[in-house]
Amino acid sequence: MPDVIPLEEIRRAAGRVEPFLARTPLLPTDGGAWLKLELLQPTGSFKVRGFFAAALALPEERRRRGLMTVSAGNAALACAHVARRLGVPCRVVMPDGAPAPKVEGVRRLGGTPLLVSREELLAWLADRSWEGEPETFIHPFADPAVQAGHGGIGLEIVEQLPEVERVVVAVGGGGLIAGIGAALEQLRPSVEVVGVQSDGYPLWPRTFAEGRPPALTPSTIADGTTAPYDAAMHGRLAACVDRWVTVPEPRLRAAVGELAVRSRVVAEGAGALPAAALEQLPPGPVTVAVISGGNIDPGLLARLLAEAHRPHGRHPAS
Repeated sequence: MPDVIPLEEIRRAAGRVEPFLARTPLLPTDGGAWLKLELLQPTGSFKVRGFFAAALALPEERRRRGLMTVSAGNAALACAHVARRLGVPCRVVMPDGAPAPKVEGVRRLGGTPLLVSREELLAWLADRSWEGEPETFIHPFADPAVQAGHGGIGLEIVEQLPEVERVVVAVGGGGLIAGIGAALEQLRPSVEVVGVQSDGYPLWPRTFAEGRPPALTPSTIADGTTAPYDAAMHGRLAACVDRWVTVPEPRLRAAVGELAVRSRVVAEGAGALPAAALEQLPPGPVTVAVISGGNIDPGLLARLLAEAHRPHGRHPAS
């Protein structure tokens, strides 16, 4: 099956991470959808699945050198957490506009954030500058071992809700949906996999609609979905995503507050995107929205909660 991670690799990855992570629950909503609460993972996002899977697959010698990644936040936290659990050093290249709680979280976990401009970060990636660093680099989304680790979410969804018919996933670099989509394609090929981005950074919907990646400047609270285009992910996303949804940024802002007030789920922007997209999908199929992260800046959360109390709000799962 071209451009799809083999199911056996996903199962092996799930076995590697099992001693370190708990299975996350499915929460029913008033609107009939289910929320897969990946924000309950250590460090507050799904990313630890992929980083544990990748780090534990490394030869011991390479792992002892330490771990390195590049991230605006959640992958950075995951890398630092995994490195601490495995007893190795960690450094993370981060954009200087990354949310302060995520930068501080990396330091608190014992990692070292290296803050650079977005332009410098993109150049660092394009030049493969990690090859000159002493640590072992784990790509935050394009590493197949990372994707296989994220595929464990798909395994869990099928086990927890065998009647599932549709799974909705926020997309940044594409590693999360590549892993989930690969698992579902091989276990339940009839399940529709829906990729979601904000209209403040609709990189992938526009790439597939226009045939090439557009030049975009992010303008969204879903900072976890603002990864640059990576050609290595194009074929994989084409193979595993059945539908794309672009959520208006005002709708996304409302969804964060609604999830907190009505479902008692405190999600960051990227985490709330799948819930925000539900009203744009045809009703009927048994649907799971993956709430991928909850590391939101407290000041932003306060503003969004205030907005959620304005009239005419709608439940994101209705």
